[in-house]
Amino acid sequence: METNPGRRLVARCLHIGGGIFAARRRLHRVVTSSTPSVIPDDYASLLERPLYGHLGTIRPDDTVQVNPMWFEFDGEHLRFTHTNKRAKFRNLQHNPAMSLSIIDPDDQFRYLELRGKLVDVEPDPTGAFYVRLGRRYGNAEQQPPPDSADRVVLVMSIEKSTKQ
Repeated sequence: METNPGRRLVARCLHIGGGIFAARRRLHRVVTSSTPSVIPDDYASLLERPLYGHLGTIRPDDTVQVNPMWFEFDGEHLRFTHTNKRAKFRNLQHNPAMSLSIIDPDDQFRYLELRGKLVDVEPDPTGAFYVRLGRRYGNAEQQPPPDSADRVVLVMSIEKSTKQ
């Protein structure tokens, strides 16, 4: 018996060919919404600046994968651009747990880690979110990527934080 119905629903929602976005509404009812109040006020600027975050997910063999990622904080969730063809996407089908760490470039001993889950996958077949993030990160001439047809926006809840 499945002990985590949210995990099962996320996996079913993300399954290619099985109605990838069919369960989006139900997903929000099953997975607890994020709690932005867990973000310390004196660390919020790390989310507002165009800093690279290190996004950790769990591979199907239960080892960790961590990659630098562009991100955007919308006031409640973290949002990432990705494709539905890569390992990180497959990792999230297996286990929706995610963790993002951000190091303050002005003080390398200061960091913020945010932990949560994948709560939504939004199609982005034109690469519009990729372009928006590219511009946020300093490329005023950012164009959609060649893999735009496979692009999605990964939406992460924020459930816990740690800091130093």
